[in-house]
Amino acid sequence: AEMILLAREAERALRAVYRPAGFNLGMNIGECAGAGVAGHIHLHVVPRWPADSNFMTTVGETRVLPERLEDTYAKLLKEFAPAK
Repeated sequence: AEMILLAREAERALRAVYRPAGFNLGMNIGECAGAGVAGHIHLHVVPRWPADSNFMTTVGETRVLPERLEDTYAKLLKEFAPAK
């Protein structure tokens, strides 16, 4: 339940910053599925727009958002920060 709650919070933050048209959610469980760490589970929350490239090409060096990782981090950090 906690991962789904975090996914919903990530969706909210991504919507606020990037205004995507939709999302893909996905998990890689097990080495043959692409998980790189045994016993580890994580959830991908991928924002999507009409006519963008697919999820795997995003992993394969295609950048859907031409933005430095540090800039993305700074924008999303503001959305995840607790209200003061």
